Amino acid sequence: MIYHVVNTPAWEKALELGYYEAPSLATEGFIHASKQEQVEGVINRYYAGQTDLLVLHIDEGKLEAVHIFEIAPSVNEEFPHIYGRINLDAVVDITAW
Repeated sequence: MIYHVVNTPAWEKALELGYYEAPSLATEGFIHASKQEQVEGVINRYYAGQTDLLVLHIDEGKLEAVHIFEIAPSVNEEFPHIYGRINLDAVVDITAW
């Protein structure tokens, strides 16, 4: 299982489109994701003070896009990077943060 943080409006848009695509896919070539133990740190670093956050639980076995674990130099940890859209059926659970 890998995880991605998103706000509710972005997730609602994904439901309308039939897939989820983060802005980073266009700007960096991939969607940032996390291992479970990394989610809180990601939220603290990049989403501090934001409300209305959801954590997508993504079954990587159902994910149609390629995902690769790569080092993030800023924290010297490996994170999963998803190189494509997230198909909605790969999202097996969603929790509010």
